[in-house]
Amino acid sequence: MSESSNLLKKQKLLDIAILAAQEGGAILKQYWGKQLDIREKGRSGDLITEVDQKSEEKVLSVIKRHYPDHGILAEESGTIGFQESEYLWVIDPLDGTTNYAHGYPQASVSIGLLASGKPLVGVVYNPIREELWSAADGLGATLNRVPIRVSRTNNLTNSLLVTGFAYDRRETEDNNYAEFCYLTHLTQGVRRGGSASLDLCDVATGRLDGYWERGLKPWDLLAGVVIVKEAGGFVTAYDGSEFDLDSGRILATNGYIHSQLSKALGNTPHNTAFSFR
Repeated sequence: MSESSNLLKKQKLLDIAILAAQEGGAILKQYWGKQLDIREKGRSGDLITEVDQKSEEKVLSVIKRHYPDHGILAEESGTIGFQESEYLWVIDPLDGTTNYAHGYPQASVSIGLLASGKPLVGVVYNPIREELWSAADGLGATLNRVPIRVSRTNNLTNSLLVTGFAYDRRETEDNNYAEFCYLTHLTQGVRRGGSASLDLCDVATGRLDGYWERGLKPWDLLAGVVIVKEAGGFVTAYDGSEFDLDSGRILATNGYIHSQLSKALGNTPHNTAFSFR
């Protein structure tokens, strides 16, 4: 395939991902502020609403209509279709369900695409704030169609970070509390957004300088990872080794503070065990 044909193919895949995110986002906007049927899934504190399911149905209908032979991994439906396909769509129909259920406008539809196991396309859409991030390998990253780049903060002391806490934080001592406290002390501050995909997008946009978290799923991460990389950022494991989508752990930064943040995570003192078992 020629380079121009390859770029056109990537752009079409990206356009379909954007369309699917917009369709799912319309559901989020439709139900925003209304009384919801909120339930807990298997993990304590992990919420699901009818909006998660209706949004996923819309997203899946778009993907299946345009690419019926592609594989799908969706948060609510699991694996669908041809898992042996070269392409695998990884979908979170409502990332930030707890935020959404409480009327806190930090929630999104997140759609990523793997090609032969490698991140290719990422789209994250927050319809409440009307912000749509999109990226594809080699095509750059945009927010509402305007190109974005990571920040240029080059010192951890001057950085503003973001993190999160997994649903199992009450059952494990590996709960990120020590890291949160330690890095709050070392930096200008650490935020907790409650939506991994949007946290990654805020790093890509330069609003934040770095992000780390554990206990995540592929659908939480894939789209945002593509967007951060295409905006000029770095994504690795905590220790700076190659990022593994299935590991549940991520370190994403503007690149300038990456080694500093990685070192700080490795040096976090755990003298106090934060556990509520």
